[in-house]
Amino acid sequence: MRTFTRRAAVLVAASLLVSACGGDSDAGDPTAEAVDESATTTSGDAADGDTDDEAATGGPSGALDGAGATFPTPVFEEWIFEYADNVNPGASINYQSIGSGGGIEQFLAQTVDFGSSERVLAEDDLDLAADERGCAPIEIPVVFGAVTIAYDQPEIDELVLTGDLIADIFERRITMWNDPAIAELNPGLDLPDKEFIPVHRSDGSGTTSVFTKYLDADTDTWTLGEGTEVQWPSGTVGGEGNEGVSAGITQNDGGIGYINQAYALELGLQTASVINSDGNAIRPTLEATSAALSAIDIPDDFRFDILGVGGDGYPIAGTNWIFAWECGYDDETAELLIDFWTWAVENGDDLALELGYAPLADDVKPDVLAAIERVNAQN
Repeated sequence: MRTFTRRAAVLVAASLLVSACGGDSDAGDPTAEAVDESATTTSGDAADGDTDDEAATGGPSGALDGAGATFPTPVFEEWIFEYADNVNPGASINYQSIGSGGGIEQFLAQTVDFGSSERVLAEDDLDLAADERGCAPIEIPVVFGAVTIAYDQPEIDELVLTGDLIADIFERRITMWNDPAIAELNPGLDLPDKEFIPVHRSDGSGTTSVFTKYLDADTDTWTLGEGTEVQWPSGTVGGEGNEGVSAGITQNDGGIGYINQAYALELGLQTASVINSDGNAIRPTLEATSAALSAIDIPDDFRFDILGVGGDGYPIAGTNWIFAWECGYDDETAELLIDFWTWAVENGDDLALELGYAPLADDVKPDVLAAIERVNAQN
């Protein structure tokens, strides 16, 4: 895990971004001076020296700019470095990890070559995008991952939660770790007599969309709705990106938050098992994420949700889509965009698996590769 381990350690050690959301918290004021938490991954010909000769045999040269979700940032970083350093040194690829909301906004504003999100574009956005660009956007799934309920309590290793309990914690109906409802579900576990500090995303977030869509669809007690942003109650704290939520969990005693599995793995955070629709308590492992995907029917337009997961599947799982255009690129940009994402789909599985992501199934890849080939096809 060559780049992310170093990056995550620096971000968590240096992060002061956690801010109080909605007013008072019995745990004290976790507000800290914000720092710029958006991460930018850039790789390519600037540091490679004699790249002209290399690019001639490595693939199309040029530069790409992308922006969006923090959810896939670890694997995107690995793909970008592997592709630009070892496959096509003539390429320079910049990805700004700013959250799904920002990625959608920048893609629709046509200030980046591709966007990234854990939710598909809204119907209104699709219509507006086609009018503004003169062609339809393409929504392409590239990787899957679990949204974990993470915490930093080394003495609690086997916490089990239901969706309703998760909803009650984040809506502050349950405020203590040793609440009787949690104790009943976890017999024999020595739960601390301390307050939960729920940590959530403060930016427009695809991870929030996955998390709240699950709670809205699969629980009985969630009242905040679903989307990239919701109105969180008093007593919770917010952080920018998966990085910021991770920092909020570690910096607040009693912190609990929702983050992508890759961040929990790299930072050594505990993660709760969640009871799925069949009543099975499932830990957020790669195998459990893959099991959640096995029953999903992926439609031709790639617009789908992962809900109602049973069997051995972990119930809170999400898809990362990239967004591109069927027209409007110059030939060099289009060729590089197609080449990079084709390479990632065909060759990026091992890097994804190493970081805890579930790659595309083999029977889905031909359709995804065909969608990538639609980039600039209307030019």
